[in-house]
Amino acid sequence: MRKLLRLGRFSLGVGDRFGRQAQAQLQACVMAAARGVEITPVWNKSNREHAIIGSLPAQTRHAAAAAVKSLRWTKDYFVDADHIGLKTVDRFVECSDFFTMDVADWIGRPAAPQDLQQFAARHQELLGRHDIPGLAAPLAITPSDVASAAAKYLRGVQEAGKIYRHIAQAKGAGEFIAEISMDETDEPQTPTELLIILAAIADEEIPAQTIAPKFIGRFNKGVEYVGDVALFERQFNDDLAIIAFAVKTYGLPDNLKLSVHSGSDKFSIYAPMRRAAARFDAGLHVKTAGTTWLEELIGLAECGGDALALAQEIYADSLDHAADLCAPYATVIDIDQSRLPSAAAVQQWTSEQYVSALRHERKNPAYNPHFRQLLHVGYKIAAQKGLRYLDLLDACRPAVSRNVTDNLFHRHIEPLFLAQD
Repeated sequence: MRKLLRLGRFSLGVGDRFGRQAQAQLQACVMAAARGVEITPVWNKSNREHAIIGSLPAQTRHAAAAAVKSLRWTKDYFVDADHIGLKTVDRFVECSDFFTMDVADWIGRPAAPQDLQQFAARHQELLGRHDIPGLAAPLAITPSDVASAAAKYLRGVQEAGKIYRHIAQAKGAGEFIAEISMDETDEPQTPTELLIILAAIADEEIPAQTIAPKFIGRFNKGVEYVGDVALFERQFNDDLAIIAFAVKTYGLPDNLKLSVHSGSDKFSIYAPMRRAAARFDAGLHVKTAGTTWLEELIGLAECGGDALALAQEIYADSLDHAADLCAPYATVIDIDQSRLPSAAAVQQWTSEQYVSALRHERKNPAYNPHFRQLLHVGYKIAAQKGLRYLDLLDACRPAVSRNVTDNLFHRHIEPLFLAQD
């Protein structure tokens, strides 16, 4: 019998909007392997991103395979159908082997009354006091706690079950990695809620290897974490404790781990995540998504000439269309319009000024997180430039690749997976 696909302890979701940086991204994992730590690359791209770029899911697979062949990577890698549902999954089935099942639209919709009653009756073990190893405080779960959490989350887990079985019927059980996304909800899940969610996942017989809960604080796209780092560390620690307990209690996969969405550039919480993972001997999956696209812009700006001019033009057009670009990302960006430079000012910038404003170096007084966030959602503008953008990427390949690799390795992999406390 074929060995079931299994996600390694540490994995990195690497988005590649335009499908040109897979080799540069993989090079960062090669560098980590040389330091003795295996990071499994997972190339992720959502249906929305494919629609905006005009790309096809198969192209993500082809780019990843070409990078693996070029760098002679013999370890695992995966291609993630990111944030899919029943309506969008079919176009990804053939070429993906990792599926992030997004059930945000179903969270808060009550399941059928009979299902809620049966869930409560089936899980009497949830009631009472639980002294869970590693948890900051014991859990004391009441019938009303179970009823409340099930009313909010059971329908979403049931939808995840439908998606999982749909994929399994097409690909075969064990032929793909299953992730459940629960991060797009109003409030972070409490330890009690997460335990109840995991019990429901077990009921649906979903062999989830990663789960993305909602964490405390703001995870804005491509910029630093906003929130109380100490509270985040406590929640992250508690979530790992709950997962370890649920794995033993409900027979979930023993490599089930937390997935951190919009995880790129959250530098202040990398050490807490690393400490918590070490404490529980747990894994991590971190999605870095649009970071690579911004490194492409940085590489273009460094090249100067026509490439810098295009980077300046992309900003000007993004500024003109800011409302439309920002609308789909309203909950994960925080842009102060008064802090955005004018298009005319940026038009006069040197390569160094553009790079300094965009590159996420917090100690650089020229760094502008508002400028960075607008360009993060401005990849649609670059897509509209067509071959002009892609040809300049090719012309500036050395600078672009260097920035992509350095960003992933030095700003993300090193503090997340290689640093020593």
